[in-house]
Amino acid sequence: MRGYLIFVALLSVCSLCFSSECNPEFLENEDFPGTDLLHLYSPDAEHCQHLCTQYPSCQFFTFIRPDWTRDNRHFYCYLKSTPSGQPNTRTALLGVTSGFSLKPCNPTPEPCLSNVYENVDFYGADYKTFFTATYESCQRACTQDPSCQFFTFVRDTFTPVNIRYKCHLKFSWTIPRTPVVQRKAGVVAGFSHEAKMSQNFDTACQGKLFPNTAIPGNHLLALPAASAEHCQTLCSAHPSCTYFSFVSESFTCNLKKNPNEMVISATAGVTSGLPHHYCQPDNNWIKLVHEGVGFHGSDIRFELMDDAETCQRTCTANPNCQFYSYITEAFHDQDYWRHCYLKRVITIPSPPKVAKLANVVSGFTLKHCDSALLTHTDI
Repeated sequence: MRGYLIFVALLSVCSLCFSSECNPEFLENEDFPGTDLLHLYSPDAEHCQHLCTQYPSCQFFTFIRPDWTRDNRHFYCYLKSTPSGQPNTRTALLGVTSGFSLKPCNPTPEPCLSNVYENVDFYGADYKTFFTATYESCQRACTQDPSCQFFTFVRDTFTPVNIRYKCHLKFSWTIPRTPVVQRKAGVVAGFSHEAKMSQNFDTACQGKLFPNTAIPGNHLLALPAASAEHCQTLCSAHPSCTYFSFVSESFTCNLKKNPNEMVISATAGVTSGLPHHYCQPDNNWIKLVHEGVGFHGSDIRFELMDDAETCQRTCTANPNCQFYSYITEAFHDQDYWRHCYLKRVITIPSPPKVAKLANVVSGFTLKHCDSALLTHTDI
């Protein structure tokens, strides 16, 4: 455990070394080789830059464009970092675009992704399909559906002909998901009070929870969660979740899918419940402080603070902080006392795969764009 905490601390120290200079420019046909953290899919360099900005330890990136010819790695977004915050090497390379995280630029947590991509498929993550006349209508449907984050529309020239005009609405997570939740003496964890956990609706609603109740079977997905209310929020965000069961001992949120029936079973230590849709839930649970609980990973940075309350206020004041962990003097290793770890995960729409495909059009929801752009696409 000590080794894990040292690793986390080193990552956090490195994050403090990030360049403070705002550098939004793209470098065409320039590669930052090596030092990869991971690769994700992006339709363009702008989206790749937003992924790098939201990934806690990413400092710069290289994006492989669709005109790349050396192999079939199109639309790869490589997120990268170094202790210095700068690439170790820069080389000329046709077909790639590189750039830097926008973290020093005070970026908006929810950028407008208004570009539309011809002959590009956002493969997978479908939860609803229907037929419509134009890609604009498909994008409008995605924008108006709370669960939709991106779409692919099949044009009238596509082969086979039987799926022409088909609109595919697709889902990705836009609310914070704590990657690891564990019981840990001397640690306090919680959420930013400004964390966005749902869309805004005019109608208020109360969630339905069933204490000491399990709903066996019908497994959809298991995720870490801090509380039954957090689990309920995750279920509400996922378009296929019909109900859930939260196991308090392991902090496991089991999302379930069965629209036909719900069979319950009395089980101690498990809270089940129903999602809330198309209404404004009571999100006061994000203001709860979780004593003896740690949210591990996803560190933006750490700062030394006198108490957990100051850590929470610091996270809330930082628009890019979603949750935090604070190490108290009850922790077994005093080297980590008073450390406040600010954390976040990627919440912008992120297709699981991007690929070339003739006669389709893909794009993102316009929920986070201004009203003039929404009006322009409503045709």
